[in-house]
Amino acid sequence: MIYDISPPISSLLAVWPGDTPPRREVLLDLTRGDNITLSTLHSTVHLGAHADAPSHYGEDAPAIDQRPLDLYLGPCQVMRVPVRPGTRITPADLPASIQAPRLLLATGTFPDPHDFHEDFAALSPELMHFIADRGVRLIGLDTPSVDLFDSKDLPSHHAALARDLALLEGLVLKDVPEGMYELIALPLSLVGFDASPVRAALRTLPV
Repeated sequence: MIYDISPPISSLLAVWPGDTPPRREVLLDLTRGDNITLSTLHSTVHLGAHADAPSHYGEDAPAIDQRPLDLYLGPCQVMRVPVRPGTRITPADLPASIQAPRLLLATGTFPDPHDFHEDFAALSPELMHFIADRGVRLIGLDTPSVDLFDSKDLPSHHAALARDLALLEGLVLKDVPEGMYELIALPLSLVGFDASPVRAALRTLPV
């Protein structure tokens, strides 16, 4: 079974306040008598389910095209974390032991990708170091950021930079049971860019 954990991209999809929402510009259209339909997408690269590049939060750090693809493909564990909105997840909040090099956390604190609200849960820098010490290479969650909305110093982003953790944000995990999966969430090779949208999916493992 495959779980699609990316929100549909349309003009209804909420983006970070002040960022560029998705907009389709139709250049040619079969319904207007053109020989093809041809569209242009105008949008932030931090769109829906997306992979942050280290260059997003670290000066002279790698852009998204420089990240190894194997970070975003392979064994993955999903955990549901009961956490209050507007708080940071700590190691003590994890409901189970870590069993895979990729970890996705379902918080339920950003339930509607069409409605941006600021009180979503985030990750603590202590958690970033904790999971890195246990072999995790990628961390993802179902909110717009691994840091709280009003954070300016971005401690969890910088902890990820220090530990070379790959980040996935904006995932849709509400229908995914806890457990082990194969993650497929490859970013585009956008040269020099600070992030890329991904079509993130989880595939159940053979029994």
